[in-house]
Amino acid sequence: MLEKIDLTKILFLDIETVPQFSSFDELPEKFKDLWNKKSSYFRKEEETAEDVYKRAGIYAEFGKIVCISVGIIKNTDEGKYGLRIKSFFGHNEKELLGDFTEMINKLAEKKEIYLCAHNGKEFDFPYIARRMLVNGISLPEVLNVPGKKPWDVPFLDTMELWKFGDYKHFTSLDLLAYIFNIPTPKEDIDGSQVGDVYWQEENLQRIVEYCEKDVIALVQLFLRYKSFPLIENDAIESVTND
Repeated sequence: MLEKIDLTKILFLDIETVPQFSSFDELPEKFKDLWNKKSSYFRKEEETAEDVYKRAGIYAEFGKIVCISVGIIKNTDEGKYGLRIKSFFGHNEKELLGDFTEMINKLAEKKEIYLCAHNGKEFDFPYIARRMLVNGISLPEVLNVPGKKPWDVPFLDTMELWKFGDYKHFTSLDLLAYIFNIPTPKEDIDGSQVGDVYWQEENLQRIVEYCEKDVIALVQLFLRYKSFPLIENDAIESVTND
């Protein structure tokens, strides 16, 4: 399958999510009750709903997206691959999702596109779609997959591709990057800290940089799957601030 896909038609992406409120105390009473019921399925006996509220960001009903970073592979004049990265971020989720949707629709007008993420089928793609609906945004065709046959869904998932039919465990992007010898910059945060960086440190730019690094690692991993050379650092261009 991978051999038949034009790399320039793939939109590689990663999202960063946080709880909708800075603390459990700020939730409306009804929302507290709903989180109490939701978290009862995974929290330990001695834990309260407030104790595990930091995990609310991974659920589309209780979290929100603060950054979507995307990468598109391009052909360079030297005949090698380059990478163009752009991030959509901000405190206004509806606005960033609207901008992201506009970009996808423009791309789809020119060519068929695929979406690729690590664990994207279980997390990124449904999370984006759910938050679009909550914000009253019409789903772009590439995300409007209900009712489609599996082979018609334009999703690529680097974690699923690594499983080869095995459903027993999760393999992180960090681990795969390491075993495939993909150079990655030393990180100062990980996914579990994003909520605190957003709500306590109020450092959204730090989150954007972290998200973009994950997209770079994602693209390089996909190239490794195809036994292609990695994209060199000087061929990676960020247009986030254009």
